[in-house]
Amino acid sequence: MAEAASPGSRPSLLDPRAPREAGDAGRDRMQVDALIVGAGFSGMYQLLRLRDHLGMKALALEAADGVGGTWYWNRYPGARCDSESHSYQYFFDEDLVREWQWSERYPGQAEILRYLNHVADRYALRPDIRLKTRVTAARYDEPANRWLVETDTGERYSAQFLIAAVGGLSAANVPDIPGLPSFSGRWYHTGEWPHEGVDFTGKRVGLIGTGSTGIQCAPVIAQSAAHLTVFQRTANYSIPARNAPLDDAFRQYVREHVDEIRKVMHASTNGHPFLFADRSATATPPDERDAIYRAAWEKGGLRFRAAFKDLLVDQAANDTAAGFIKARIREVVKDPARAAILSDIDHPFAAKRPPIDTEYFETFNRDNVSLVDLRAAPIVEVVPEGIRTADALYPLDIIVFATGFDAMTGAFLKIAIEGRDGLTLQQAWRAGPRNCLGLQVPGFPNLFTITGPGSPSVLCNLPVAIEQHVDWVTDCIAWMRERGATRVEPAEEAVEQWLATVQAAADATLLPSVPHSWYLGANVPGKPRIFMPYAGGMARYRAICDDVAAQGYPGFVFDAPMRATPRETGSALEA
Repeated sequence: MAEAASPGSRPSLLDPRAPREAGDAGRDRMQVDALIVGAGFSGMYQLLRLRDHLGMKALALEAADGVGGTWYWNRYPGARCDSESHSYQYFFDEDLVREWQWSERYPGQAEILRYLNHVADRYALRPDIRLKTRVTAARYDEPANRWLVETDTGERYSAQFLIAAVGGLSAANVPDIPGLPSFSGRWYHTGEWPHEGVDFTGKRVGLIGTGSTGIQCAPVIAQSAAHLTVFQRTANYSIPARNAPLDDAFRQYVREHVDEIRKVMHASTNGHPFLFADRSATATPPDERDAIYRAAWEKGGLRFRAAFKDLLVDQAANDTAAGFIKARIREVVKDPARAAILSDIDHPFAAKRPPIDTEYFETFNRDNVSLVDLRAAPIVEVVPEGIRTADALYPLDIIVFATGFDAMTGAFLKIAIEGRDGLTLQQAWRAGPRNCLGLQVPGFPNLFTITGPGSPSVLCNLPVAIEQHVDWVTDCIAWMRERGATRVEPAEEAVEQWLATVQAAADATLLPSVPHSWYLGANVPGKPRIFMPYAGGMARYRAICDDVAAQGYPGFVFDAPMRATPRETGSALEA
């Protein structure tokens, strides 16, 4: 990295004296070199890199009234990270890693938000972050080579580079259930939770959704609610987190092994601080295999997935893990009927996002918890007094939607983004997201997307993916500035090649075999069914991106739009 400039050595771009240019309709626009949408993990690091390492006039716009992104909004009961705390942080500054002390193996929402606020203060990022400012539209002005950006506050901006750091899991997905407006109680989505919290004491609560968020919510809600009814459409695997406070010895280990931990994360498939064991589940004798699973179950967390190397590429191997987990569910849940519903899982283990939990299945042993099998009796409507299924009415005071997000594309498409010749992002992605490396979209010069579709993103420990993305974008812009280039976008041939690479990587696994997975957009009606993340692993993805940069960015077109030749696109983007 280039030497950082002192953040206090120049005025904030939010200073009213900052340069502006005459806008259309006689209104002024604030001029910046780069505009960043979002101030979570991605947006703050991108701001730091462009501002302090390239000396650019960069500004981040954030809809919330605080930094934190996902961890600002997701304040639901039990909200917790499923990456281990010592890996769920920035590693670009070893001093930052050493000085921040996590309290638990898996950090909760409040602690992560404190960490991100610490980062904002430590690197003096706040003067260049505009809070309570939602980007509503962005249009590319080709003659000027500028992005013209509109916000809900009326402030207007002009930037050479537009960087969407909006997050892959930030556009809340509320199912369109008939009658919901008629409900006489209160309803909430976990991704847009009230900051003052929700008091469940003495309330009859209905929880819809049994993915990672629902699995975190249920045990906490059940502790105070008069009654909790869990509406399950899709039974899910879950591994006990075995969360616990971190001791001083482990904290000292992290401080002394920062570089080693980072190397493991960069070498691992999913960006976690552990590697997959080099052994096959099917080639391991049953007794030995069962002992390995039991040890991993007791260790807890996502390390269970790393017990064998072939769980996501071989159905027979996966069956051994699935069978083990289903047996544990039936052991934990005392009521055989409930246990049967909870263990009636119709997809391979970890082919959907693999949750980890704190006493989720134990929650169904409580007297004040009910389980409704929506496959046997689907929800028909919401009525003023509660939820009606095909065979019963469930009186409720509160409904909690743990129904996830319009993942990977939703947050981008909520903004009216218009590229060259009036092409909108909605039009460009009508049949599914099209981009190169998950970083740039053809027809949208100088627009970069951070951890979007076509990248490892949600299959990864996200801070690792975020740092890699931001560093690549920053290095690409630096490369352009050194050569006098003013615009960049991917060539169509490179996009087609990358889409084929993403599909091939998915097809080499069991991941696309789950028709109701949000990895394919199946949780959002009308969304194109296409496997969105790159499943070839974070280490392989990093190598591909590094190779593209080292070769002078084959597959990317700089300045005047033109079509790249096969020689230019080369083989750097192949799986």
